[in-house]
Formats: sequence, C-alpha cells, structure tokens
Amino acid sequence: MCDYSLHSVASRPAKVGDKLVVTDFAKSITRGFAAVGEPDVAVCLRPGTEVAFEDDVQYNRAFSMMGKARVSHKVARFRQINMHDPHVHHDALEFPGGQIVLVSRLVAGQRATVLQLPAQPTTASDTESQKRAAYAG
Repeated sequence: MCDYSLHSVASRPAKVGDKLVVTDFAKSITRGFAAVGEPDVAVCLRPGTEVAFEDDVQYNRAFSMMGKARVSHKVARFRQINMHDPHVHHDALEFPGGQIVLVSRLVAGQRATVLQLPAQPTTASDTESQKRAAYAG
C-alpha cells in the first residue's frame, strides 16, 4: 500500500515488471516508489510484493548525523510494520537476512523492479493481514 503520508499524492497499484525509483514526492513529507517516467505518481505495493534493486540498498540511519548505511542484498519483500500506531510510517522492506528498513528512509534515486505480487487474500486472516492502518489526518 502507500503509507499514510502519501494520501495527498496521486497513486496506482504496482504491476509485475514495473521499473520503480525511490522518490521524494513534492506534496508529501515522505519518500515512496514512483514508476520511472511517472515522478508524480506513487506506486503502491501490497504486503508480500517482491522487488529487486539494481544495487545494494542504501538507507538513511535513524539519526541523520550517523549517515547512510547499506544492506548487502538487492532483493526485498514489501511489508507493513507498526500497524497498531496510525501516526508512524508503516511501509517497509524486509531483506533475506531479516533486516527491515522503512521505505521512508531509503536513499532517493535508487531503482528497483517489481518481481512478484502477493497472492490475492482468500481467507479472513489473509484479508486482515493485508489491511492498512487508518488514515491519521
């Protein structure tokens, strides 16, 4: 999905094969994914979507004075975290080693490709796990 802070940005769902770029959106206080060539449209990922980056992923550490860090993986699965708190960012990437990085902390300009979308939910439990936090506006 698209994080709560991207509600003021035009958006569309991700498709397999989409070429994405980590973007700072003009109408938002956060980063997200946009399709290459569509810089003003957020591409929303569902939990379970798999993406492959062109290079090892870079992100800003929690405290800006600590600089940038790198994940030694190029493939990640999108997920949402901290769903109990509607006032924080939820969109995150989980890497093969178990490391989780918020999408809002990714360094802008990185490119990725959507490899696979999650299966459509078939049970109430699946549907509940793919729900997003309520809008906190």
